[in-house]
Amino acid sequence: MPHSAKNAPLSDLVASEVGQGHSALRTIRETRGYSVEELSLTCGLSIEEIEDIESGRSADPSKLRRIASALRLPQETLIGSTVQAQAAQGRPAL
Repeated sequence: MPHSAKNAPLSDLVASEVGQGHSALRTIRETRGYSVEELSLTCGLSIEEIEDIESGRSADPSKLRRIASALRLPQETLIGSTVQAQAAQGRPAL
């Protein structure tokens, strides 16, 4: 894990960022001290796949599980926040 990782309540991060048009995943990733490139290497997804998820263009549950594992998060943290964000944007849930 990168040295600049911070300990912040994830529920606070997700709650404050979902619905503001800013990716909860991006916020968590940055709070944990990961760049997109570092997360890509850690979870085995391409940079483009991670960027698609962060921007809301993709919400593949299997990819979210890999990212959650790499960031040492409970899987429901990312999957739940993605469902909430999609519902707020009027898109169908996973």
